[in-house]
Amino acid sequence: MPGKPSIVIHLGQQMVYLYKGGQLAGGSPISSGSEGYETRPGRYTVIEKDIDHKSSLYGDYEDPYGNVIRQNIDNRKDPKPPGTRFEGAKMFYFLRIYGAVGMHQGYLPGYPASHGCIRLPGHMAEKFYHAVSLGTPVRIVP
Repeated sequence: MPGKPSIVIHLGQQMVYLYKGGQLAGGSPISSGSEGYETRPGRYTVIEKDIDHKSSLYGDYEDPYGNVIRQNIDNRKDPKPPGTRFEGAKMFYFLRIYGAVGMHQGYLPGYPASHGCIRLPGHMAEKFYHAVSLGTPVRIVP
């Protein structure tokens, strides 16, 4: 579909929509930020694309052999057990929108469940990733 891309994330619907030249090109279910980590409505742009992104904040503590010792940690708050290392959560097809928040492949439980990011099913995260470029407008609505 020709035309300049734009993205609208509808938090109330838990949906994201891709537009090309002002015409709806596609959509996908999402999981946005949970209570205390709400995804912030506003107007943004895609400021970074990283196909193999890993979180620098959230992830697991692993032993030297890659075994998970503590999972789903926030490395700013959760003390690191001796002999472990931090392994950031994988966020494939990452599109940064503001601060540490972006769109990426992730688990969708059917309700807002992230730390503020917008999770998409893997195949849809890939499609959005390849459909947009840096500077693509993103609007997040309640």
